[in-house]
Amino acid sequence: MNDKLDLQSTDITAMNIDKIAVLFPNCVTETAEGKKIDFDLLKQELSTEIVEGNKERYRLEWPGKREAIVTANIPTTKTLRPVREDSVDFDTTENIYIEGDNLEVLKLLQESYLNKIKMIYIDPPYNTGNDFVYKDNFAKSGGEELFESGQIDEENRKLSPNPKTDGRYHSDWLSNIYPVLKLSRNLLKDDGVIFISIDDNEVHNLRKICDEIFGESNFIGCITWKHTQQSKNDERFLSRQSNYNLVYSKNILITKNFKFNRTEEDNKNYSNPDDDPKGFWRSGDVRSPNLRQTLKFQIIAPNGNIINPPDNGWRWSEEVLKNKIQSKEIIFKNDNSGIIRKIYLSEQEGRTPENLWDGNVFGTTRIANSELKELFGDNVPFDTPKPTGLIQKMAELFRTENDFTVVDFYSGSATTAHAVMKLNAEDDGNRKYIMVQLPEASDEKTEAYKAGYKNICEIGKERIRRASNKIKEEKIDKAKKDGLFSEFKDEQDYGFRVYRLDSSNMQDVYYKPQDYNQGTLDLFADNVKEGRTAEDLLTQIMLDWGLPLSLPIERKTISGKEVYSVAGDSLYCCFDDGIDEAFAKEIAKEKPLRIVFRDKGFKDDTAKENVKQLLKQLSAGSEMKVL
Repeated sequence: MNDKLDLQSTDITAMNIDKIAVLFPNCVTETAEGKKIDFDLLKQELSTEIVEGNKERYRLEWPGKREAIVTANIPTTKTLRPVREDSVDFDTTENIYIEGDNLEVLKLLQESYLNKIKMIYIDPPYNTGNDFVYKDNFAKSGGEELFESGQIDEENRKLSPNPKTDGRYHSDWLSNIYPVLKLSRNLLKDDGVIFISIDDNEVHNLRKICDEIFGESNFIGCITWKHTQQSKNDERFLSRQSNYNLVYSKNILITKNFKFNRTEEDNKNYSNPDDDPKGFWRSGDVRSPNLRQTLKFQIIAPNGNIINPPDNGWRWSEEVLKNKIQSKEIIFKNDNSGIIRKIYLSEQEGRTPENLWDGNVFGTTRIANSELKELFGDNVPFDTPKPTGLIQKMAELFRTENDFTVVDFYSGSATTAHAVMKLNAEDDGNRKYIMVQLPEASDEKTEAYKAGYKNICEIGKERIRRASNKIKEEKIDKAKKDGLFSEFKDEQDYGFRVYRLDSSNMQDVYYKPQDYNQGTLDLFADNVKEGRTAEDLLTQIMLDWGLPLSLPIERKTISGKEVYSVAGDSLYCCFDDGIDEAFAKEIAKEKPLRIVFRDKGFKDDTAKENVKQLLKQLSAGSEMKVL
């Protein structure tokens, strides 16, 4: 609550806008300056004739939409730097955890993961006015202190709450989510799917944005998730017990049908009372779902009884129905009063999921908190996690596949990573994950801060470590219980590579020709920033060349120099000094597809040209580049 006096006179214009909003809420719109009256619409409301105005279009508009589109298209100069000390099994794992602004990170991943991601799950901040924080232009001294305290981001933009009283309440939220979704579509495979958790404050706008970005025809559905079993008596009108998950495909025409694996509960209505050789069956509907006069024909039973059609007619034409009777897919009732359609269990490929997901099966917010409590004890460091069961079930919809990558660029406490590991443990899958999270500072009053977690990324990484250990222990215990411990071999990938968003590794100081002197020339003796490591350079090269960050990296020694090889012979990098002809002859034996050196790494200019020519002669398929 703000206890400070306003010390300003009443804003008459704002008062009048509020009055008009009571009578004509559709005439109040959002602009860059806040709430305004759409006078064209107001004129129309007060007229019985069509008022000429702007040309009407069916689309979602808001102040800042064009800037949001441009924001998505502007290239970034940043890069990712590996953080080995926070990683687990860095050299062998295929899982990725990235700290940094998700929009900047998505731009960096565009080439490396273009059309490679099967599933995206995101749980963006809901626009409730409290937990949604948006970026606003901000220019003030003391920037470093504000950044450290979480009040501004690394781009010197203010992180501000978004109260409903703000004139750009919806617009700010839309401007933040639009470019992120626009870039995320590029990562999806053609048959890939995105799941987006949202509440009822913005679900209507999010649906319109996704229709625009992914295409209305690629809308799969809206899952209603009943996230709590408790009724809240503090709501004014309705006790809200559900949220939503919008589901879109990149190309619905080639996306496989969603199916869950069948359970005993799904199969309980199947039996085989007549010893049908095709096995268990249940009766199905024989009526047409819509009124069809052409399907209204009589059937003659074996005893001569005439069976009249249902009100809408039969489900099939007369010829098709006769064939089904002959094949015994359709049988007559014992008293010959009607027909029975057989639906065989052997022909059911999984179970089509419903669009209402109950928390008893898919997890609740209470279960989500219990999962964190199991890992961290009573001092749970995160307030609003999603249950792993919810995300597990989403991944299970691709029931015929268990080797794909799941991306979450609002990863929070890393529930998605936890869910992927759990599901892999259950079905021996090889699903990978890429988590992206802005390192939002922990409030000093929270349990997270008291437990030593300075930001949300520290919570997420620690959760993955603890969840990994728990899953390992559970698998060992099960193997012992089943008497299989002597043969037990756990090959699951529990590791993750940590990367952190940072400025480019390359020097960004530029001078006009008249400004050059010996001092400035010395700066360019090495075009790499001070403090940047060989692994920093390797990561930036992988991103620039469009190589996935999950590829295996090996360090070799060739002619006394350190060489990094990525995915076998896909990329070789050597950043040592003294590169000469002798080294070129040795590395040419490896036949790398690409090879990168530092410009200052060559023994001299002559050696640089000779190395280039030698590689052409001895390894014609190698492409050489220089930093």
